[in-house]
Amino acid sequence: MLLKGVIFDMDGVVVNTVPLHYKAWKKMFSDYGKKFTFKDYELKVDGIPRLSGARAILSKLSEEKLKKAASKKQKYLLEFLRKYGVKAYRDAVYLIKNLKKDKIKMAIITSSKNCLYILKKAGINKLFDVIITGNDIKKGKPHPDIFLLAAKRLGLKAKECVVVEDAFLGIVAAKRAKIKAVGIDRYGKPARLKQANLIVNNLKKLTLSKLKRLISR
Repeated sequence: MLLKGVIFDMDGVVVNTVPLHYKAWKKMFSDYGKKFTFKDYELKVDGIPRLSGARAILSKLSEEKLKKAASKKQKYLLEFLRKYGVKAYRDAVYLIKNLKKDKIKMAIITSSKNCLYILKKAGINKLFDVIITGNDIKKGKPHPDIFLLAAKRLGLKAKECVVVEDAFLGIVAAKRAKIKAVGIDRYGKPARLKQANLIVNNLKKLTLSKLKRLISR
């Protein structure tokens, strides 16, 4: 099978939004008297829709109150984005530009509905052939829908693509989509990505030849 497309998760893979998301989740949950650690973020809310993330911690709230909690998180995130800005990871931009030279199609996906705003803020909104946001799907990760939709919009079969993810639930979703997954470990915690087909700590190490070998296994 030939490699024809690469699907990048946005948060934590291409754009350094993780500190802002964590800060926003933490502030929102503290409003409800809940402690929230970075480990909670990694295992319970990273990469999934806001409502699902709120539900993961505030499990006893009604659906209406959960929606209000999710809206508060969104409000805090936008405040932090305006205050601190956001930057793309240099290693991610390096890889994306190299793949573009080699005519590999690329999609960026996220459960966030702030995707276009964030990509423009980081100055990389024109690097991708396809952009999939939380507005495009009904079921978030670990459901495979977002990756399958990305492959479809790229005009490719799932098995012709590779996913690049930094979250446990994202790796699970890729596997359910039957797409080979690369885990990018930016925190020195590779064990949480152990289900990935390949783990790297810098995307400059992820060459085209490595991706081709991965998909041919």
